Amino acid sequence: MKLIGSLTSPYVRKVRIVMAEKKLDFQLVLEDVWGSDSILKINPLGKVPCLVMEGQDSITGAMFDSRVIVEYVDTLSPVGKLIPDRGRERCEVRTWEALADGIMDAAILARQERHWPHRTDAQRSTAWADRQLGKVHAGLAAMSQGLGEKAWCSGNHFSLADIAVGCALGWLEFRFPDIHWRESHPNLARHMDKLSQRASFAETVPTA
Repeated sequence: MKLIGSLTSPYVRKVRIVMAEKKLDFQLVLEDVWGSDSILKINPLGKVPCLVMEGQDSITGAMFDSRVIVEYVDTLSPVGKLIPDRGRERCEVRTWEALADGIMDAAILARQERHWPHRTDAQRSTAWADRQLGKVHAGLAAMSQGLGEKAWCSGNHFSLADIAVGCALGWLEFRFPDIHWRESHPNLARHMDKLSQRASFAETVPTA
């Protein structure tokens, strides 16, 4: 398998961590979607991550969107089941993932509004960026409340919920050091520190 992505994308990191936890071999192909349109040959939406099956380098052989990819990857190996098969437990894990992805979605929009080079300062909207960051803070509060003093986000073991949360928190540390979520939500800080000790997290820390 070939995973097309970047070292900074939290969505790509989520897939990489799932692949590592499932002990699956894959080739990581780095792609700068802002500097090249070549990704469009594989994903018409021009986004990463994108998983390409062996021998299928076309849109018809590609799988995109991190949620779709991790759903598929979790079925490839019985090692460390990350998504429950059915019922309320499954919905709970996927809701945690949606919350974490939503925080990242909002934070990325805020960052683009602040820093996208093809927009002048006069064209930037502070109100728009602040609105997105409001979603980030609300999401962090919900995340903290949901975790409470539990050992894991969902159920009694490590799951995709924890991976998604860790990727969101890690990306905020990387791109928004001015959001002091560790001080505001110490339980999230403890959880992140525990996750960071796993090899899958330590080996995928985002770098510029």
